[in-house]
Amino acid sequence: MFDKQKVLNKLKDYSPYINGYEYMKRASVLIPIVRKEGESHILFEVRSAKLKHRPCEISFPGGGIEENETAVNAAIRETCEEIGVSGNDIEIIGSLDLLVTPVNYIIHPFAGYLNNASSLRLNSDEVDHVFTVPLKVLLEMKPEEYKNTVNVEPDNNLPFDIIPGKRNYRFEKGTSPVFFYRYNGYVIWGITAKILYNFLEFFR
Repeated sequence: MFDKQKVLNKLKDYSPYINGYEYMKRASVLIPIVRKEGESHILFEVRSAKLKHRPCEISFPGGGIEENETAVNAAIRETCEEIGVSGNDIEIIGSLDLLVTPVNYIIHPFAGYLNNASSLRLNSDEVDHVFTVPLKVLLEMKPEEYKNTVNVEPDNNLPFDIIPGKRNYRFEKGTSPVFFYRYNGYVIWGITAKILYNFLEFFR
């Protein structure tokens, strides 16, 4: 028998997330803010050439969210593992907008102050080196912007006979913006640039 009150109670206590998240990969990143010469800088990693996934690219510290781990704890843990700081050196300011990518990733970005950034112990298996960019320089930049087209490729096993239009059904296309920031020979793009763009918009 339908129990209206039970359903209402469940909805009342429910915290919405992303429909279909259980089929997606979840990760967290930290946007580390450091102080240098009296100015706020953003710290970036250059990923090790040893990595199979996105070697030599520029990223923020971060990685996959483990089972029974919160998103913010994952960001702190991954930062500690990658650049050799203590969790006590990280002061989380807050979270930014979630990023859902066309390739089934949910990224949880967090901004935070990173203390003792002058004594990092980089994990050479994951990080080649780090560099910083003054926040005021980033705010003055206008990134190059392009657009990727995202197509739906239907599975051949779909029951086309019950879909209006059958195999001629027109699946919609989407677009995904791609940003590029250039600084002193470094090129920040992809997921990192999207998160950076979202972060910088808070100051505008």
